[in-house]
Amino acid sequence: MPKLLAIDFGEKRTGLAETDDMQIIASGLEGIMTQDLLPYLEKYLSTNNVDKIIIGLPIRLNGELSEVENSIQKYITKINHQFPTIPIERVDERFTSKIAANAISQSRKNKRKRENKHLLDKVSATLILQTYLEKK
Repeated sequence: MPKLLAIDFGEKRTGLAETDDMQIIASGLEGIMTQDLLPYLEKYLSTNNVDKIIIGLPIRLNGELSEVENSIQKYITKINHQFPTIPIERVDERFTSKIAANAISQSRKNKRKRENKHLLDKVSATLILQTYLEKK
């Protein structure tokens, strides 16, 4: 069975997570600079069988979409153009960054690792993917 890939898109940094081949467990993959996202996806998708890409949907508490949604839509267009056979689904990402930050702060990692922004992005992407798996 192919993997699922999750993207926690940010205008500066982006987190990535993947499932195992059985699509049971979500694991953090990388935290990268957003400008490197398309080249990263090209390399990753050339070596991994991916069934679907899951991208966070930034909804505010009042139900409105966050401003970053415009940038996400532009990237979705680019991803669809470059990888037309891989479907994209969206998952509400409310609170993922807060939950990720809380989990990291409670971990036994040293202060320098806890403050690593790429780690936060990677954990957030993992939470988005885990949310998708639980709903599925």
